[in-house]
Amino acid sequence: MALTLVFFKNTTTINEENVMNKSELVASIAQQADISKADAGRALDSLMQTTQDALAKGDDIVLVGFGTFTVSERNARKGRNPQTGEEIQIPASKLPTFKAGKALKEAVNK
Repeated sequence: MALTLVFFKNTTTINEENVMNKSELVASIAQQADISKADAGRALDSLMQTTQDALAKGDDIVLVGFGTFTVSERNARKGRNPQTGEEIQIPASKLPTFKAGKALKEAVNK
């Protein structure tokens, strides 16, 4: 059974069996760290904001054993509007990426 972590700014209910939403993640963190849900929520929000800020500055985040967050760059390219067939220019952009670490891969493949 796969577990997918989904983060939402606003609380949203998803009716899928294998999806953990933010409130469930906060509850799990609180239980495992033996802290209040409020403290766990603030810690998770801080982690997400710090990650976002670091990636926006172009920094990488390396969590040994867990994985690496990086920013990759996409070059500008030409594409086609599927409705009209008209050629369009797609601008260059940056894309946040995550590469799982060895320990995370091993944990998932048990």
